[in-house]
Parts: sequence; C-alpha cells; structure tokens
Amino acid sequence: MTVFASEPSAPRPEVRTAAGALRGSREAGVAVFRGIPFAEPPVGSLRFAAPQPVRGRDGVREAVSYGPPPPQGGHFGMAALAREAAGDDWLTVNVWSPDPGPGAGLPVMVWIHGGAYTIGMSGLPEYDGGRLARDGGVVVVTFNYRVGLEGFGQFEGAPANRGLLDQVAALEWVRDNIRAFGGDPDRVTVFGQSAGAGSVAALLAMPRAAGLFGRAVAQSVQGTYFSPELAAGIAAACAAELGLRPTVADLSTVAPARLPEAGDAVGAKMNQWADRWGRAAHRSIPFSPVVDGDTLPVTPWQALADGAARDVVLLVGHTRDEQRLFTALDGLLGEVTQEQATTALQLFGPGRDGTRRYLDGFPAAGPDELYELVHSDWLFRMPSLYLAHARAAGGGRAHVYELAWPAPGMGGALGACHGLDVPLVFGNLDRGQPAVLIGENPSPEAEALSARMRADWTAFAAHGDPGWPAYDTGQRLVQLYDIRPVVTAYPEEASRLIWQEHAFPALSLTGR
Repeated sequence: MTVFASEPSAPRPEVRTAAGALRGSREAGVAVFRGIPFAEPPVGSLRFAAPQPVRGRDGVREAVSYGPPPPQGGHFGMAALAREAAGDDWLTVNVWSPDPGPGAGLPVMVWIHGGAYTIGMSGLPEYDGGRLARDGGVVVVTFNYRVGLEGFGQFEGAPANRGLLDQVAALEWVRDNIRAFGGDPDRVTVFGQSAGAGSVAALLAMPRAAGLFGRAVAQSVQGTYFSPELAAGIAAACAAELGLRPTVADLSTVAPARLPEAGDAVGAKMNQWADRWGRAAHRSIPFSPVVDGDTLPVTPWQALADGAARDVVLLVGHTRDEQRLFTALDGLLGEVTQEQATTALQLFGPGRDGTRRYLDGFPAAGPDELYELVHSDWLFRMPSLYLAHARAAGGGRAHVYELAWPAPGMGGALGACHGLDVPLVFGNLDRGQPAVLIGENPSPEAEALSARMRADWTAFAAHGDPGWPAYDTGQRLVQLYDIRPVVTAYPEEASRLIWQEHAFPALSLTGR
C-alpha cells in the first residue's frame, strides 16, 4: 500500500505497544500510525479461525503504510485494489492522534467501515482520520476485518461471525494499547456506516464486546441479520461454485483471492434461490452477521429492548434518500414501472398488508417514490429508527438524526443518498469515491455542514451528548441535518407508523 511521507521538519513519533515499538509519521500536525497488526494473519492453520493475539517483536516497526486488505468482492473496484496490496497481514489498525503520549487522555473514536459485509478496507482515502482527529481533538482508529466468505461464510468447522470477532479483537487492541497514543481507554466510541453500522448494532448485542466501548454511533444501519440456516445455504452455494463442500477442510484448499469470486458469482444470480432465500436473494445480499445464539445471541433490536449494553449511549440515524444511489446504479432512476413498484412493496413491506400500508400512507406517491421508500425503509431507515426505540425500551439513551441535505454532486440527482454522511463526518470532501456526491470544489455550504457534523460527533465521543435532546417515543425529537440544521419531530412519520409493529427478525430460509 501507499507509504505516506512525514512533514520534513517534524520528528517522527514513536510509541510502545504491548507487541513492541512503532514509528509513525506526522501529517498536518497529527501523528499517524498505519498498518499495525492487532491479530495474527488469519491464514494457514489460522484460516477461518477466530482471531488470535498478535505476537510481540523486537526493534521498532515502521508504521507508515496501510496493511493489505482482506480478500474482496469485485464491486467498486475493490478486488483490484486488494490484489495490488500483497501480503496476508489482513488484520491491522491505523491511528491518528493530535497528541500522542500516555498522559493526553483524549476521547477515542473507532471506525467500522461498510461495504455490505462483502467489500471494504480501512485504507480508502475517504476514511483518512486526520481532519477528524485534528479538528475534534480525538484519537481516530480505523481497521480491517474479514469480509465475504472469509469473515461471514457459515460452514462446518468454523466459528460464526469471524468478521465480528475481528472487530472485537480490534477493540481489545484499543483497550490494551490506545493510552500510548494519547487515547483514554475508558472513553471509546465505536462508529460505523451501513454494514459498519450493522456491525455496531451487533456489537451492542454481543457479550464478547461488553465493556470495550461506552458510546456507539450507527449511521444508516444495514438491517439484515441471517439465521444460521440461511447463511449456511448461501455458503453452500458459494462452495458449490468451486466444486467443493461448505467445510473448512475443503475451502482451506482454495486460494483466498478465489473465494470472493465465488461469492460474487452467487450474489449475481441469487434470484435463482429467491423462493428459498427470500428477501436476501431479492436484494442480492449474500453475507450478513449470523444470529447463531452464541457470538450473536439475538438480533440487536431484541438485545437492546431486553437491556443489553444499557449503559452505552447511542447516536443513530440515516439519510433521507437511502435507496437513491442503488436505484441509480441499477439504471432505474426515474424509470421504475408500476409493476416493479408493486413487486417491491409486496416483497419488502412489513407484514401481509405492507402494500396497503404504503399506499394508504403515501397516497400521492408514484412508482419511483414508492419503490425508493420501501427499499430505503426496509434496509436502512426503519432498522436505524427502531434501534433507537429498542434502546429506549431497554432503559438506555439514544439520540437520532436524519441527513436531508441534497448533495450537489452529479447534478444533484441522488439527493441525500446512502453514503453521503461518510465524507461529511470525516471531512474528506475532495477524496475517495463518496466525494463524487459532494462535487468538485466543495461549496461553503458543504464545508459548514461537514464542520457541524464533525463537531457533533466528536462532542458525543467526548461527553456522550451530541447537542440535541435524547429521543423518546412521545416527542420523537431528532436532529435534521440540512442547509440549516434544526431539531424537529422525526420527519418520516408515515414510514414510522407503517413499521411500528415490525419485530425486525433475523432473515430465515422463508425470507419473511
């Protein structure tokens, strides 16, 4: 991966971790350490195993380049990026600190990237933590975790949810080492977007993650969690693509780079199994966390309603037009037929009368709007909102937001779509793929909104309060991020009422 140069006049920062000394770089006034192993490479005899503690080493390790990402699916060019980075040290963290040293005691923000549990890597330019760390006075941590079959395939001989176990191992590394970088291990916030937000929700429900963080930010929670039977069925189909059985013994013989190809092949033709796999097949989602009764005992909504992680304060929200990006990628923007909209309502609306509820709730909506509403609500908006409801029901505190600012990039066609929050929260408005949503030469409006969201996120990390009232089921006050941010009643009331009786169960072989 790319090696980043230090500022010429600045001494290079060094820290000592439990596994040895590290030498990083200094960039724009922030100490940066990249590619630090937090677990042993999960290959060879450790392939498909739970992450194992990293061994110590003598001398000073250079920490100036990102570690190689785990094997990736092909979407958005990720497979090619992974091939360019040789090596099997997939499980590494990166740290940005404005004040490295054991006495600084700064809040810590640990980012979990998204990517549908199929792609994603911490070294993408949109996840550079420098601006967030410098402007917010926080230590920012990003890391890689196993995705696709390596991380979430359900097959014989392997523990479930290895990708989630990687995330727990990264948080344990933070607990044991972050003080050396200027962070306070007692003030750790996890934050993530899309599948990263789904991971945050899962961590709240996981006994293994208890005590590793005190605050959580979930941006556009991907609401899919699989039953073991559904996950095993999809993994078996992926193994069959390679002429193998879905076992560790068989799949360990396959080069890691080949497994994502099998996952992509199955993902591209999931409709073949739609009668058996249901909604996961209709949305081409081959991987998600598995509610296995052990690593992830129950769904996050049930866990939070039952009081899990009650002391962890939650900040959760979504964008207004979550589905718009995916509709555009499918070539359907402005082209949805009445038949397609009706099918989407039947498949993704809640309960047997979901279609009627949407037609009654949005009587003036045409096919395009209905199609986008039900997809947005099913996959991101309602899972996010009702996570806050579950938090409140379990006796905890949640703050809710909606991002409604219409992004000007691409002629403004995508509105406040999925992923728009990532460049705004990190402040990386001119780099990485999501920057296309902002457009060339970010406007003062974009800069101001980004500064506001960064200030709110870092205030939440520091004090547990983002600056607006906690959500309750009476007033339902939320922060609405738009050209002029305001605190208002939750704006998607019609959708909230449509979904208010839905339990958000794990997806099963029946798909419903």
